[in-house]
Order: sequence, then C-alpha cells, then structure tokens
Amino acid sequence: MVLLGLGTRTRLLTTSPLFSARDLVGRPRWIAKVPSLSISSSTSTTSTTALSTCSALRRIPTLNNRTMSTTTTTASAVMTAYVTEQRGSLYGSDYLLYIKKAEDNVPVSPMHDIPLYHDEGQKIFNMVVEVPRWTNAKMEITLKEKLNPIKQDIKKGKLRYVANCFPHKGYIWNYGALPQTWEDPDHVDEATKCKGDGDPIDCCEIGQKVHKSGEVIQVKVLGTVALIDEGETDWKLLVIDITDPLAANLNDIEDIEKHMPGFLSATVEWFKIYKMPDGKPPNEFAFDAKPKNKDFALKIIDECNGQWKKLMARESAPEDLDRTCTQFDGSSKIGADSAKAVVEGAAAMAAAVPLESTVDKWHYVKL
Repeated sequence: MVLLGLGTRTRLLTTSPLFSARDLVGRPRWIAKVPSLSISSSTSTTSTTALSTCSALRRIPTLNNRTMSTTTTTASAVMTAYVTEQRGSLYGSDYLLYIKKAEDNVPVSPMHDIPLYHDEGQKIFNMVVEVPRWTNAKMEITLKEKLNPIKQDIKKGKLRYVANCFPHKGYIWNYGALPQTWEDPDHVDEATKCKGDGDPIDCCEIGQKVHKSGEVIQVKVLGTVALIDEGETDWKLLVIDITDPLAANLNDIEDIEKHMPGFLSATVEWFKIYKMPDGKPPNEFAFDAKPKNKDFALKIIDECNGQWKKLMARESAPEDLDRTCTQFDGSSKIGADSAKAVVEGAAAMAAAVPLESTVDKWHYVKL
C-alpha cells in the first residue's frame, strides 16, 4: 500500500499556525518555499540558559536580527547566553557553525560544555538544535572537529539532504541532540541488545516554533522510540520546548496522541522510510516500533550521560571523536585564546551555495 495518505496529516498541517508562516528573516513563505536551513540574517543568534529553577520564561522581541530568550528566576541566577558564528558557506563542504558564550565570545563545545540539565530537579533539559523543522540539509554536531561545531554531514563525498517522502517536507520536527550524552558504540544496550551509534542522543522537538540551527532551547522529555539503524541503537527522544503553548498539556507519551493525533505514527513512519529513496530498505525499530514513556526515556538519558562521563574520563579519546572543550574540567580543556584560534582558523564566512533543485523533489515510497 502507498504510505502516508493525506487524511489526518493534512489536517495537522493545515491547522498549524506555521503552515503559512514567516521565515526567520521575516518574509511570508508557504511551506513548499521554506529554505533548506533556517538561519538568521546576521552572523549570530543568541539563546539563554539559566542554571537554576525558573518561575517564568519570556521571549524578547528580535532586535537587530539577534534573538534572545531569557529566564526569570525567583532568586539570583547564573545566566549563560549562547551565540553562533558561521564559518564557510552554508550548503558548502567548508560550512561550520560554532557556538560561543555571548558574554565573552569564548567558543564552547555543544557536546561537552553545554550542561545537560537546565533544571535537574524539574527534569528540564538543554537541547542543541541542529536542523530546523521542514528543512532538508542534514546538519549535525560533528564529533571529529575541535569544539564539535555543527556542519552538514558528508557521505561518499556528497553533502547529505534528507528526501521529501510525501507528504513530509524535510524534517517534521526541530531536530537536535542533548549535550553531555553519548551512545557508546562499544556498549550493548540492555533494552535493544544492540550497540550504540557513537553519537549524542537525538531529540525531536515537536512544538510549533521553527527554531534556528545552533539555538540552545529548554525542553521537557515526553518519551522515546528506539530506531535500529544498520544494527546500531539510535534513540530518538520526543521532547517539547517548555515555552510552547502545548507544553503544559504534554507531560508523557500518551499526551502526544491525545493533543496531536497522528503525530506519533507520522514520526515512526518518517524514520522508517526516510532512507528508502536512496535504495535502502526500511529502517527497523525495537519494541515493535512502539514508543516508550517518559520514565523510560529519562532512564535512557541517564545511561547516555553516564557513558559520556566515562568517555571524558578516559586516558585518550576514540580516534573519531574530539573531546576539546572550554568549560568542562577535564584533560581536554583548552583556554579561551586557543579556542578562539580554532574558530579563526576555519574558512571565512561566505555566501551560501545555491541549492540544487533536486532537494525539493517529492519521493513516493511503498512498504
């Protein structure tokens, strides 16, 4: 049978306030015209993390193309704001997106330096956005580069884009990762009986806002699915921005189906079919592709955080993983000047490379 009929999913799209949304530089665009990566029109964007319990969080309007989110607390708080710096050309092989502390422009590693928790007591996590919703470029925290900037994945010498598997346009959520986590490729997961994929744990942020690549947002975890990607465990957390209008109603996995009917099945289908246009078979899942609840997901996060801690405590890092950092105290920590030199040594920012028309092509697949 043909996958993904228009029915429910079309209703979800057409009732979404983002279907006829403005892109991130302010011009109205229909969904088919959303660019393959949302970035600000300046060279940096700003997000803020408060490392204490928050009583309220409000958004500050865009000023001079810089967007800042602030956390208001009941007591004095240590505030950490992050900005991004682009190097190279967007959609080019030299593209790198570094994350820096706004207060002193010191670069940080999004994998090693940004804290896992925004509020550990309330189980609110920091999420690093890699790919904005409805875009195609496969951006990810690169493990091989110093300070782990975000870059576009390259396979067999070609920049990677996810296919538009009808009716999905690119990624159907804001996609990213939790910092200070790692799925150890030498560790056999007790639940899936497969080894880890060697990456930070992935997140699908399901709120209504389209976030920018490199943003650090605060999310709560609702559950997870367990993708088995070429024999490796690849957890996909389902999370929501704590400032989203639906956040108060979404507290566990069953709430997603209640308030966003069809979204869970669409997520499973997306991961199952997204590689099929490349001639690969459908992806497999553990647990018969059934999502696991919040408590289960929190346990997985704790395990992956423990695996990251062991990684940073090793005498030497794996060959394909760079542990360079500026905030986390460990053997790989470097000074501010050395970190700034890493960024300055990358290619200078240049105009984006034009996208090929094939990026917007629809693909129709069958199981």
